[in-house]
Amino acid sequence: MSKRIFTPDQIDELLKNPHVVKCSEKSITYHKDFKLLVIRQYQDEGLSAIQIFKQAGFNLDIIGRKVPKDCLYDWIEIWKTKGVDGFSKEQRGITKGGTNGKRSFKNLTDSEKIKELEMKVAYLKAENAFLARLRAKRKG
Repeated sequence: MSKRIFTPDQIDELLKNPHVVKCSEKSITYHKDFKLLVIRQYQDEGLSAIQIFKQAGFNLDIIGRKVPKDCLYDWIEIWKTKGVDGFSKEQRGITKGGTNGKRSFKNLTDSEKIKELEMKVAYLKAENAFLARLRAKRKG
């Protein structure tokens, strides 16, 4: 964990970024969609973590120059072991209400279902690209 402490001005700037869900003095919580975007751009487009974070509007002088790479590797590990669902709060344990927090697909609105399915498609595309690269490495 970083020893960096964000000032109130830095927190305000970070919260203006659409990829930030919340921010405290000690940590930044990134949006699930952003995490998947970072993985996809890294794997499919060959962009570096720093390039992706810069394009997303992050000031590396505020968040730290090592943060993008560290986040990328953490997110790839989560994605490999738990898939897209690994980025959901529900996967982090039991909620205060005593349930695992999973929503029934039946109870989602059409737009929520579309968003969920788009996320699954993005995950499967990234997974296929990863597997294709893995096969190519084994052959070569």
